[in-house]
Amino acid sequence: MNLNRFCYFLLGLSALGSAFLPHPLVMWFLLTNALTLAVYGADKLAARKTWRRVPESTLLIFGLVGGWPGAILGQQLFRHKTQKQPFRTYFFISVMMNVVVLVGLYRFLPY
Repeated sequence: MNLNRFCYFLLGLSALGSAFLPHPLVMWFLLTNALTLAVYGADKLAARKTWRRVPESTLLIFGLVGGWPGAILGQQLFRHKTQKQPFRTYFFISVMMNVVVLVGLYRFLPY
């Protein structure tokens, strides 16, 4: 199993695990952010060791599904993906999309 598939496997496990925990949406964000932080750290280690890397699309998807706070922390903590301009632009767009969806859910869901 390659690193990219393993990342998506872990993301699926966090989705499944959060469904069975109290406050599933909160648990989803906690698990996803912890996983995103770990993925950024693993990708930085792979970059230093010249191992196979996590694709940028995977990093962006992890941010898009709610892991963007963990991604921002990972970028600052590991000094990873902080200078590459196309990635930063796409990342910013994915954060804005996530925030708009969260505001929409908060505004229109009756609970």
